[in-house]
Amino acid sequence: MSNLIDIQSQIQKLQKQAGEIKAREFDKTVQEILGKMQAFGITVKDLQGGKGRGGKAKPAKTAGKTGRAGAAAKKKAKSVVAPKFRGPNGETWSGRGLTPRWLSTLVAQGRKKEDFAIKA
Repeated sequence: MSNLIDIQSQIQKLQKQAGEIKAREFDKTVQEILGKMQAFGITVKDLQGGKGRGGKAKPAKTAGKTGRAGAAAKKKAKSVVAPKFRGPNGETWSGRGLTPRWLSTLVAQGRKKEDFAIKA
């Protein structure tokens, strides 16, 4: 069995080899990408904008229905809800989610939440 110094030496050698291989593969991959970009007329702006020349951007594939990415993809876009409460300084709250600080403070001072309800 090798001792710690031998193993650390081997690790150092392997990391150096991995770096060299990565550098070679990186250059090769960049050249392939540039060739495809030129063939299809793709610009950096096309890549940054998220849209291809064909119109709308395609959604990213998710990891699966049970994974975190799958759950995020299933979430619906947040809809705008009309405010139901208005504070003394014009602050508003839809009544969804956590109670805002301005309303919590007023309730703690003895005011009622219903006092701030917006009359329809």
